[in-house]
Amino acid sequence: MKAKSIRKAMYIKTILGYFALNILSLFAVDPPASPLNKGPASPFSFDLLKKEASTLAKQPYSAPRTLSSEVLEQIDYDAHGKIRFKTDHALWAQGPGEFPVTFFHLGRYFQTPVRMYEVIGAEAREIRYDVSYFDMPKDSPARKLSADSGFAGFRFQEQRTGSLDWQKNDWVAFLGASYFRTIGELYQYGLSARALAINVAVPGKNEEFPIFTRFYFETPAPGEKTVVVYALLEGPSVAGAYRFEMTRAAAVVMNVEADVHLRQDVERLGLAPLTSMYWFSETAKPTALDWRPEVHDSDGLALWTGTGERAWRPLNNPPRVITSSFMDNNPRGFGLSQRDRVFDHYLDGVYYDRRPTLWIEPQGEWGKGSVQLIEIPTNDEIHDNIVAMWVPEAPAKTGSYYKLRYKMHWVKDEPAGPLARCVALRLGNGGQAGTQRPEGVRKFVIEFMGGPLSALPDGAIPEAVVSAGRGKLSNFRVEAVPDDVPGHWRAYFDLAADGTDPVELRCFLRHEKQVLSETWLYQYHPM
Repeated sequence: MKAKSIRKAMYIKTILGYFALNILSLFAVDPPASPLNKGPASPFSFDLLKKEASTLAKQPYSAPRTLSSEVLEQIDYDAHGKIRFKTDHALWAQGPGEFPVTFFHLGRYFQTPVRMYEVIGAEAREIRYDVSYFDMPKDSPARKLSADSGFAGFRFQEQRTGSLDWQKNDWVAFLGASYFRTIGELYQYGLSARALAINVAVPGKNEEFPIFTRFYFETPAPGEKTVVVYALLEGPSVAGAYRFEMTRAAAVVMNVEADVHLRQDVERLGLAPLTSMYWFSETAKPTALDWRPEVHDSDGLALWTGTGERAWRPLNNPPRVITSSFMDNNPRGFGLSQRDRVFDHYLDGVYYDRRPTLWIEPQGEWGKGSVQLIEIPTNDEIHDNIVAMWVPEAPAKTGSYYKLRYKMHWVKDEPAGPLARCVALRLGNGGQAGTQRPEGVRKFVIEFMGGPLSALPDGAIPEAVVSAGRGKLSNFRVEAVPDDVPGHWRAYFDLAADGTDPVELRCFLRHEKQVLSETWLYQYHPM
C-alpha cells in the first residue's frame, strides 16, 4: 500500500517553510490602515454553527465550489511562492486584536476556496477576496482567477506590540483540508494536526480528507492574548463545527471543542489526529543513507493511560504499512514528541532539534478505545509518514455524534511525569564482546534518565523488567552510564527471533518492587 493518502501535509510543510520565521527582527512597525472588503452582516454564534453542521449531516454531501483547475494547476510551487499577502491588508493590522490575520492564496495544491469571516458581537461579515491584497508578478497565473475566488487558508502573525516584527513572523497556520500547525515553544514549524482522520491506511479504501470550508474570527478585546476561531468541517462522511481557543505564550495552547456528525459509516475514525515525519535516527540508519545523523520531526509516541501508566514508543520507518493499537479507557494524554534536542544529532539548518512536541490532553471522559499509531515507509524527509490518533471502540456508524473537547499543547517536551524517561535506544549485534557473535541475535540498549533513578541509594542497581511477544531473551544487564550524570542508567538485553514478523517488546526499570521508569515499548522488525 502506498503512503500517498496521508502525505497531503507535505506541501503544507514546504510552503510554510517558505514563509520561514525571521526571529531576528526586533521592532514592530504598524502599517497604514487599509480596510478589507467585507460582505453584509449576518447572525452568527457557535450554537448556530453547530446546528448547521447537524443539519448538513442529514443531507447528501455537496462538494464545495471549485475554480478553474486549468488556472490553478498553473500556480505550482514556484508560482505560489511568489504570491505574498500584503500585511497592510491584514485583519486587525491596526487592532483591536494583538495578532493580525493574513491569508494564503489558492494554487495547485490548495484548490478549494475557503470562506473567511470577521465576527463582531453576534454578527459575521465575509472577508471578500481581492487580488490587490497580494503581491505577485505581473504575469502570475493567479491574475486569471475570478474576482470572488476566495482564500486557501490563514495565519496569525506575531503580536503587533511585541518585540518581533509581526509582518515577518507568524505563529499558527491553517492550510489545506483540515490541517493546521504552530511554531510551538521553540519557534519552529514541524508536525501538523488536523480535525479528523477518516480511513487512514484501511486496506481497499481511499483515505477521506474533510475540509474546513469556513472560518470565523472572533474580534478580541484590546490587549487580549487569546484568539478564538470557529470552523465548519465538511466531507462525504462527516459534518462538524469546531471552536479553537488559541493562546500564544511561551508555548502555544489550544482549547478545542468539536461537534461531529457522521453522514455515513467510517471504518477507522481518528479523533485529535497528529501527522508527522520520521525518516531515520541513530537507532537504525542504513550506511551512507544521508549525510545527516538523524532526520525526523518526531521521534516517539508518548502515552499516559487511564490507569496512570506512562509509556514511550520510539517511531519506526517500517518495511510496510504498520498500525499499532494501544487499548485504553479514558486516556489522560498522548502525543508525538521530539525528545532529542541536540543540534549535533541533526546538523541541519532546518532545525529538526527545535520541532515542537504536540501533546493531546482529553477533557472529560473519552471512554473506551485506542491510541493508534500508523507508520508508513518513506525514503525521504518530504513525506509525512506518521499518524497518531484516538479511535473510539464503538463502531463509527451513520448518524453517530461525537461531542469532543481537548487541549493541544505545542511545547518543547510533553508534560513531565514522576518517573525516569527513556532518552535513547541503540541496536547492535547480540552476544558478548570477544566471542563469536551469534547470527540473527540483536542487542538492545535502552537509556533512562531522571526521576527516582536520581535518588537511588549508593550501591543500588535497578532491575530491568523485559518481555517480548515472541523470540528468546538473554544477556540481561543494567548499569549506570559512565558520564557522571546522576540518574542516567541503561539496560541491555539480547533478542533472538526467527522470521521477519514484527516483535513487540516492553521494558521498564524497578527496584525492590518500586517502578522507577516509564514503560519502553518497541516494535522490532527482524531483517
